[in-house]
Amino acid sequence: MDFERVLDKCGSFGRYQLILLILYGYTNILSSMHYFSQTIISFTPAHSCVPPQDLYPFGSNVSIQSCSFIDLSDQNEYQCNQWDYELESGYTSITTEMNWICEDGYKLAVGQSFFFVGSVLGTIFFGYLADRIGRLPACILTTLTGALGDFLTSFVSSLPLFSITRFISGLSTDTQYMLMYILVFEYLSPKRRTFGLNIVLACFYSVGLMISPWIAIWVGTWRRYLWAASLPALGVLLYPCVLFESAEWLLTKGKFEKATQTLKRIAKINGRQVDESVFDEFIKHYREKMNSQQETSDTFMGMLRTPRLRKFTIILFLKSAIITVAFDIVSRNMEGVGTSPFKLFSYTGIVYLPAGFTIILLQNIIGRKGMACATLLGGAITTAVTGYMVATLDPANHALVLALMVGLGRYGVVLAYDAEAQYAAEIIPTSVRGRGLSNIHVVGYACGFCSSYIIFLGTIFKPLPSIFISILLFIGAALCLTLPETLRKKLPQTLADGEAFGVGEKWYFFPCFHRKTETPVEEAIEQKKF
Repeated sequence: MDFERVLDKCGSFGRYQLILLILYGYTNILSSMHYFSQTIISFTPAHSCVPPQDLYPFGSNVSIQSCSFIDLSDQNEYQCNQWDYELESGYTSITTEMNWICEDGYKLAVGQSFFFVGSVLGTIFFGYLADRIGRLPACILTTLTGALGDFLTSFVSSLPLFSITRFISGLSTDTQYMLMYILVFEYLSPKRRTFGLNIVLACFYSVGLMISPWIAIWVGTWRRYLWAASLPALGVLLYPCVLFESAEWLLTKGKFEKATQTLKRIAKINGRQVDESVFDEFIKHYREKMNSQQETSDTFMGMLRTPRLRKFTIILFLKSAIITVAFDIVSRNMEGVGTSPFKLFSYTGIVYLPAGFTIILLQNIIGRKGMACATLLGGAITTAVTGYMVATLDPANHALVLALMVGLGRYGVVLAYDAEAQYAAEIIPTSVRGRGLSNIHVVGYACGFCSSYIIFLGTIFKPLPSIFISILLFIGAALCLTLPETLRKKLPQTLADGEAFGVGEKWYFFPCFHRKTETPVEEAIEQKKF
């Protein structure tokens, strides 16, 4: 009587899961507004130099450029101290308020780099915390930490303070979403995970993306936008009133009675009647399982000590790096295509909806491995074609076409990112899932530092960044073939389970092609149970 069978009796897709998914959606809105605040507060509009009016009244006898002006009388070039900005609907960003452009343009880059430094350290710390004190308290702490960083940022007026507060904000970049994802993942039926996780992500995350630019324009300044993005995070303080700690996490810590009480409460909320004997068998099963195992506790480093888990971990590291770099570059590259970056960012945010529905429709048919491989392969082709068109067409005459292609490219990387999230969560054993996913995302964010350099390749040859990303995505698609399929299988709970997971499975195994001719041993066992 293992966890999945008991959860099925208590209700694996009932009223409690509905509450959980609603709060997961709320977390997605907070997460999208938080992550992309970096883009919105730092938007740099077109600008031109304003020469000193006492020396050049009405701009006479002077040639004006973006960062300097030329005195036509002596043909000398002088640096600017004042600029005229073409504000988007009157919105004032941090770059326009503090004049972080031209010679001071590096200041914005410094502050942003501290944000990503914080994201790397925060992902490690809160991932560790999630496996030490639980998924729910760690999720609340990381969300409040990120909101605090955003709120404090709104009061700064110097580079050192900006860097410090962006570092604090970056601490929760990934974990506030991922820890809630894990909590929902562990309480949903395997048959409902694809639908439950992806439909909520598609709807709510896209809502956060689409409303963020309009909120910024409505409030008028980057400081007020950070208030609007951070204060709603206080709502997570209510989570413990309606949500429970992960029962699977409690089981890995030997807290069988607490896990049982949690499942009983879920059964009550879902309107299920479960015999006491079921819980007695449940506790007995896990006590015996714990007594039969070695007394050493699982750690993430244990995934690197055995050959199969080590291979899986390294491949997941590489895939995370590839997908994160591609996602970051495509998502924030919104300028220079003939459309307002604010509007383009908002309108292309809708791609999360078709991306989510695509996964819902196909992932349970072709399998997790097939979906991950296909999305990376399709993303590689789409990114290459889109990048080439963006580089070769004139933005002034083809703004609509370029906007559609940018949206298509964003759809491709979002699809690959979403498919990877669930696949990695199912491969990593429960006992180290929090730390495992966090460390995998750390590698991705660490490699995200390369994004700016990849974009710089466009100054050498415009389509080069897209070609580079496409090559990486092709490599990622090939790596997927070396991972085991997880569809309709009992997922690993310990490192020992993870090492034995998918043994004997061929690299070309896909459920949609082998359903009638070849069935993995694990799937056959699960079918007999039901």
